[in-house]
Amino acid sequence: MNAKSGNGAVSAIVLAAGMSRRMGAPKQLLSAGEHTLLERALNTVRHSRVHEIALVLGFAAKEIQQSISTQGLKVVVNEAYPEGMGSSLRAGISAVDPSSEAALIVLGDQPFVLPSTLDKLIEHHQKFRPQIVIPTYRGFRGNPVLLDRSVFAEVGLISGDVGCRAIFGRHTENIAKLAVDDPGILLDVNTREDLEKLAASSGPTERPALPRPHLESRNPQPEEACVTQPELVVVGSDSVALALVRLSQTLGFTSTIVDPFLSLDDAPEADRVLHVLDLSQHPGDRNRSVVAASRGQFDEDALEQAFRSGADYVGLVANKRRAQELQESLQLKGIPADQLMRMRAPAGLDIGAASPEEIALSIMAEIVAERHRHGRTKAG
Repeated sequence: MNAKSGNGAVSAIVLAAGMSRRMGAPKQLLSAGEHTLLERALNTVRHSRVHEIALVLGFAAKEIQQSISTQGLKVVVNEAYPEGMGSSLRAGISAVDPSSEAALIVLGDQPFVLPSTLDKLIEHHQKFRPQIVIPTYRGFRGNPVLLDRSVFAEVGLISGDVGCRAIFGRHTENIAKLAVDDPGILLDVNTREDLEKLAASSGPTERPALPRPHLESRNPQPEEACVTQPELVVVGSDSVALALVRLSQTLGFTSTIVDPFLSLDDAPEADRVLHVLDLSQHPGDRNRSVVAASRGQFDEDALEQAFRSGADYVGLVANKRRAQELQESLQLKGIPADQLMRMRAPAGLDIGAASPEEIALSIMAEIVAERHRHGRTKAG
C-alpha cells in the first residue's frame, strides 16, 4: 500500500465473511501453498496501490483473526453475514475512509490475482473516472471490481446473496471493461475440488497454466459444413453445460463450449472449445443455438453476443428473477425488446427437470421444437 488519501485514493474491501457451507471448515483458512487463501488475497492487496484495506469477516471471525496477521487492516465484523454477500458489501462500504474516491471489492477466495491488476484498475479510474471498472480476461468478466464513490449509496441498499452486479444494470453507460492479462481474476475457490484442481494445475506457488489457442477444434471442418450443420454453443462448463454437449452430439449437433480454462480433454464429447468470449472467433453463424449456463459469471455478455450474432435460439440457465435483471440490462445496451422476448429463461421445456441430465434434456427438446417450428431440422 502506497497511495495516500485524497487525489484519487482507492480503498480495498476484502470480503471474507462467507459460511463455507461446501467446505465443512472456514474456507478462508484453507491452505493454498505456503499461505491460506485469505492470506494470499490480502498479500495481493498489500502489494498494490490501495490507500487502506477493510477486511470484512463474519463466519468464524474470531478464529480467522487469531490465525492471520491483521496488522494494518481495518477489520469489520459483519454480524449479519448469514443474510449473504449484500450485508458484507454494506458493512465494507460503511467502513471506507471518507477521503477515498473509490473502492476495490476484493474476494477473499481469489488467491491468484496479481497486484498489478489492482493497480491497473486504480489507474483507469483515476484517468477516466467511470463509475464502475470491471476487469476482463479474454473477454470474460472477473473480479475484483472497482466502484466509484458515486455508487456507494446504491451498494448500501443491496440485500440478499448478490454482489455488485445488482447495480450494474443501472450504469451501463458508466461501466468500463478493462482487459488485463491476468487469468487470476476468473479463479475462485468454492469447493475443496476447486482447491485441489488449482493445486494440481499450478503447484503450490505458481499460477495456473493457460490455454494456448483461442479456439481448440477436434475435427476441423470446411466452412461450408460449419454453416449448414446445426450447432450448439454453451457458455459455461458446469454439469448442466457438459450434459448439454453430450446430448447434443446424440442429436446430430456440432457443439462448442465457451470457457477460459476447459480443454478438449475435459469435454471429450465437444467438437470445439472457445477460450475467448467472442462468438465471432470461430466459423458458423447460422443454425446456431446459444445457451448461457455460467451460473451468472458470464451470462450477460454471452446473451448480448448471442442476440447480436442472430442466433436461432437463445437460452439462459437461471431463475426468472435473474432472467428479468438480465433482460433489463440488455435492453439498456440496445438489444431490441422483440429480440429479448425470444430469450428462453429459464431455458427448457417444463418437464419438472431436476438433475443436470434432465435439465439438458428439457433444453435440447426446446431447441429441437424451435427448429421444427422454423423448418430447420435438416442440415443444408
